[in-house]
Amino acid sequence: MEKEYLNARFESEEFDRLKKDMVQYESALAVVKTQLTNINAYYNAYEAINPIEHIKARIKAPESIAGKLMKKGLPVTAEAARAELSDIAGVRIISSYAKNIYEIADVIKNQPDFTVIEEKDYVTNPKPSGYRSYHMIVEVQLGSLFDNQKRRVEIQLRTQAMDFWATLEHKARYKYRGKMPAPLAEELQNSAEQIHELDERMYLIHELLDLINEGDNDD
Repeated sequence: MEKEYLNARFESEEFDRLKKDMVQYESALAVVKTQLTNINAYYNAYEAINPIEHIKARIKAPESIAGKLMKKGLPVTAEAARAELSDIAGVRIISSYAKNIYEIADVIKNQPDFTVIEEKDYVTNPKPSGYRSYHMIVEVQLGSLFDNQKRRVEIQLRTQAMDFWATLEHKARYKYRGKMPAPLAEELQNSAEQIHELDERMYLIHELLDLINEGDNDD
């Protein structure tokens, strides 16, 4: 079945409709990227430490969109993609520490150019696989050229360690077509727990260093 999803494609007419829609998602993504760039610039200029390591943005490929629709049992049409998928446009924010994720999420919620319509906290409540990340779906209103329509953009927030693990787990799932051997899945789960513990310990070290620096400054 996984192989079938990988070979999913849009019919010619639907593909033409999708290409027009993709311009709208590019516009929505540009709005989100601009706001995140502004947040990043603010941290660099006004705060002692910037919790944002870097920002990645992407638009799903048509084949990937078709595969996800088919996997969900939905028609492979541009209309179904608009109505049912929230991650056609996506941004990933990599933060220094797990604790920073919630700080950045709160800042995002206060941005006037988009509205948060859904949040999923996989940092505190990881998936059974061990996956950790904080997901937000934001809705962006496009300009008059697009009749002020709204499009959704997914924002994922995670640490470097969480991102490395997620990339590795994705490669494993792809290699085994979603039927990962149990020993490998168990090892990935164990690694996810160890990564989480490491994230927590690194943050404690960071706080300890801050306390030491404050003590030195008092002298």
